[in-house]
Amino acid sequence: MDRYIALFRGINVGGKNIVPMKELASLMNDCGYENTQTYIQSGNVVFNSNKRPSTEIRELVEEKFGFKPEVLIVSRKELHQAIANNPYDVVDGKQCHFYFCMSTPKSANTVKLNQLKAASEEYAIEGKVFYLYAPDGIGRSKLAAGVEGCLGVSATARNLNTVNKLSEMVENAE
Repeated sequence: MDRYIALFRGINVGGKNIVPMKELASLMNDCGYENTQTYIQSGNVVFNSNKRPSTEIRELVEEKFGFKPEVLIVSRKELHQAIANNPYDVVDGKQCHFYFCMSTPKSANTVKLNQLKAASEEYAIEGKVFYLYAPDGIGRSKLAAGVEGCLGVSATARNLNTVNKLSEMVENAE
C-alpha cells in the first residue's frame, strides 16, 4: 500500500465549498482508503491506498457535499522530490510557497512572471512545482495572484510549513 497526499483546491475559503475535515477523513476511510488524516482546514489529506486515486475523491466530495473540487494527488516520492528541489533555504516557512501544478507547465510566460514579481520576490519552476520566495508575504503579492495565468495550468499552493508538516505525516502515519 502506498502513501498519498490529496491537496484540495478552493475549499473552506470565504464560507464557500465547505468540507469538514473530520467528515472527509471518515468518508475516505469508509470508501476504502486507510490511515486517513487531515491537516488544517484548507484541504490537506494524507492517506494510504493500493492505487493512486484519479477522480474518485472528487466524486466522493461531490456526492457528499454537493460540489466537485479540484484535487491534486501527490505521492510520497513526489512530495519528497518537491522538498528536495526547493531552491530556497528559509527559516520562516511562511515566506516560501510551493504551487503544486495539475500538469507540468509547458510554456510559462516568464516575461509576465517577471513583470508581476516584486523586487524582494524570487521564483523557480521545477517539474510540476512552482516555488515562490516572498519574504514580504503573499497577501499583496501580484506574482502570487497571477501565477496560474502565467503558468497556463491550474495549481494549488502550500507554504513550506504546511509542506513540511505533510511530509512528517506521510512518514509517521503508517
